[in-house]
Amino acid sequence: MTDSPLSIAVMVSGHGRGSNLGALIEGVQSGELNAKIVLVIGTRADAPALLRAQEAGIHTTVVSPRKYEGDAQGYGDTLLRLLTKYEVELICLAGFMLRLPPHVVETYRNRIMNIHPALLPEFGGQGMFGGNVHTAVLESGAKQSGCTVHFVDENYDTGPVILQHIVPILEGDTPQTLAARVLTEEHCAYVEAVTLFAERRIQVEEESVRILPPTEINSGELL
Repeated sequence: MTDSPLSIAVMVSGHGRGSNLGALIEGVQSGELNAKIVLVIGTRADAPALLRAQEAGIHTTVVSPRKYEGDAQGYGDTLLRLLTKYEVELICLAGFMLRLPPHVVETYRNRIMNIHPALLPEFGGQGMFGGNVHTAVLESGAKQSGCTVHFVDENYDTGPVILQHIVPILEGDTPQTLAARVLTEEHCAYVEAVTLFAERRIQVEEESVRILPPTEINSGELL
């Protein structure tokens, strides 16, 4: 594990409850994560997740994509200035529904994580979020679902998969009951993935991720 805490920025959208942000905050507060959430960036001031961050004493700011409509370069430049100011090492998307500008992705290549409420590459892509995902899973007749933590690339839900947690689909499941079970695993999986990153145990080889055992953290090309 690195000596100094990993500096994390979390990005959230307007209506997110902030439960995955909450899981990361709890992981930091409990000492499970050798990290510090230095900034939470929201898309609107009344986002519930921003309030959660403020209650935890975390710096928050709002960068409205609407202000930069049609100007992805300007939007990305503003984000990068903030990320540089706070010396952010890892970005965690938590209910963030937008595609990041390409130059932000490139600057933070393999240092932006997202969590998706299904087992990618199935049930991913634009429009596949929240209840839409769980409805599609149940309608497909799948026997299991779960969540995926992955690195973010220029497209929706297509970056290298870091880890997945599996949840069985039970008889009589509804999108709501399935969502509740998957969400519990999301909280665990996100903390687990960030812990691996903080311990420098994630190695990206082309489009695949290898999780290094603790004995190998000083070998290979590490993040």
